[in-house]
Amino acid sequence: MTKAKAPRVPRHIAIVMDGNGRWAKARHRPRSFGHNAGRRAVRETIEACLREGVQVLTLFAFSSENWQRPQDEVGALMSLFVRALDKEVDELHGHGVRLRFIGELAAFDDALRERMQAAMERTAGNERLQVNIAVSYGGRWDIVQASRRVAAAVACGELRVDEIDEAALGQRMSLAGLPPLDLFIRTGGECRISNFLLWQVAYAELYFTDTLWPDFDQACLRRAIEDYARRERRYGRTGEQVANAS
Repeated sequence: MTKAKAPRVPRHIAIVMDGNGRWAKARHRPRSFGHNAGRRAVRETIEACLREGVQVLTLFAFSSENWQRPQDEVGALMSLFVRALDKEVDELHGHGVRLRFIGELAAFDDALRERMQAAMERTAGNERLQVNIAVSYGGRWDIVQASRRVAAAVACGELRVDEIDEAALGQRMSLAGLPPLDLFIRTGGECRISNFLLWQVAYAELYFTDTLWPDFDQACLRRAIEDYARRERRYGRTGEQVANAS
């Protein structure tokens, strides 16, 4: 029997960009040096997604828990965000990339939020690739804020309690309206989800690599996509059911 394979290229890829600090430490440099080096990997990954025909790329840039890190590192990350927005948005726009930030954006100062909003507005009409940058984001936060929206809809009479289902909650999540998550990648050798896209990861294929994020390049993404293409995605069905339906 021939195995039913996943589509060759995932529509939606998410990446936990881990290993910047260890990459810098190995070079006897501060952690901020690693975060800055990670910008190259972001560009490489976006270029690879454009070439491969990926529709959506979601990157975990700064978690809600990252606020607990040393203040000098947090400050360096915020400065990096500002510089990256100033330098990269025009190029992304030229490549047809739509940029969107998801997370608790109110946690950032006004100047950075204004830059984020300006970047989103400038690229809003692009359709070649959507890049979601998760900042001050947590999967539990995402579920909570969706639950609050459901509760508000019930309170104002827009939704009945017996109408609350997965679809009602899902359409109020941060990535509502986008293709389901197909491939979840984590770099840096750790094998955990770290509170990223908890709702969306339910049936995603997981791929863990020892490569530290600054060393992640287009060849690394190609290997992850090739691994994904070899997998059988059953969604709770048997292999025979999947084969018969293909």
